[in-house]
Amino acid sequence: MKKETPKMGIVKMGSGLPVFNHYAAGIDIGDTLHCVAINDGKGGHEVKTTSAFTCDLHGIVYYCKSNGVTTVAMESTGVYWLVLYLLFEEAGIEVYLVNARHAKNVTGRKKDDTDAIWLQKLHTCGLLQKSFQPDNETRLLRSYTRQRKNLILLAADSIRRMQKALELMNIKIHTVISDILGKTGMAMVKAIIVGERNPEILCKLCDPRIKASREDIIKSLEGIWKEEYLFMLEQAVENYEFLQKQVKNCEEKIQQQLLKQVALIKDGDITGLEETPKKKSKAKAKKNQFDFSLLPYLIALAGVDLCKIPGISQVTALEFIAEVGLDMSKWKSSKHFAAWLNLTPNTKISGGKIISSKMMKKNNKAGQLLRQAASCLVTNKTPIGDYYRSMRARMGGKGAALATAHKLARIIYTMLLKQTEYNPGMIIENHEKSKEEKIKKLEKQIARLKQVA
Repeated sequence: MKKETPKMGIVKMGSGLPVFNHYAAGIDIGDTLHCVAINDGKGGHEVKTTSAFTCDLHGIVYYCKSNGVTTVAMESTGVYWLVLYLLFEEAGIEVYLVNARHAKNVTGRKKDDTDAIWLQKLHTCGLLQKSFQPDNETRLLRSYTRQRKNLILLAADSIRRMQKALELMNIKIHTVISDILGKTGMAMVKAIIVGERNPEILCKLCDPRIKASREDIIKSLEGIWKEEYLFMLEQAVENYEFLQKQVKNCEEKIQQQLLKQVALIKDGDITGLEETPKKKSKAKAKKNQFDFSLLPYLIALAGVDLCKIPGISQVTALEFIAEVGLDMSKWKSSKHFAAWLNLTPNTKISGGKIISSKMMKKNNKAGQLLRQAASCLVTNKTPIGDYYRSMRARMGGKGAALATAHKLARIIYTMLLKQTEYNPGMIIENHEKSKEEKIKKLEKQIARLKQVA
């Protein structure tokens, strides 16, 4: 295991904890109760406990303002913190949303009021770090994109229930045609729900593009018709169509929000964005795509085309921007950005040795998007695809996806921060250097083997 070289010599350290936030408050957030701790000015603390109704939240904000509080620390407990967080933002009080892991309680302090006091003490001494929170417009876009994704997952569950109902009746049409949700599949399923049972008549609903033979289709439509399973099939189809309608409504909201954000950036100029029909391509249409083209909105928002990066589709770029926003100055460097995305190992060093370098168990949606994008580069012919395959040979699929996602994160960070378009030339140059180094290494090994021989 690699050994860390310790720094030798004498280092002078200050004694005691300095005070950085003189007018700080700590809030313990709960479902029914909120505890607010402030400094009483006499070396002690004053704790106010209130219920969590809206009028009480306004009372907490007024209480903090009347006592001169300028900054507040609260733990990110569920979603209970969000409304109070927004109220503090409107009141002009700086809010530190703190990871609960960073504010561990001292033994014997596990009560609501003592939790609030402990948060206040840590925040006063500047020992707490603020969690990333997007601006209001990005938060709205994030809510809509997450809702759309949740609806798609629910629709996928409805599809599974449709297939189960068909299997229970031993109808194998979903194994014969490639897509049960296509024109042919849905036409047959709806005809079955209406009452059609004759395989010969159902076979006439086939689209000419279906490759399966007529005999196989007729055999797959011969089933054991049971009323309870037909009822299950009908409800699954109704639920799927209802969720698809909700997805379309959600996409309309997303388009309106994108127009609003572009108008804010471009000073009201949204020329060419109101009517952006999706261009028809000869390639097979992918599922769960938007009805309108996202690319003009994404370019107008970001100033660069993130979709030029291999593996980054329009939907991935939209969801990523909705999660992290466009202001890369919130992170000190691309390394900090990648670490926040949970794409770097959590290295722990003790005694000059690395004792652990495992990944943190953290649910970062933006980092997961990049991992999914990286895992799709198996057959990609670009330098990033070559990088993924070389990492896969060394570390396996999981490690390769993580390493490639780290590279994608740094590319996106540079593009958004410096407003530069994607340049594959830099990656090609680095790839050529790594190839030359590998060749030199192999030549040295061959030379050693010749000497031994």
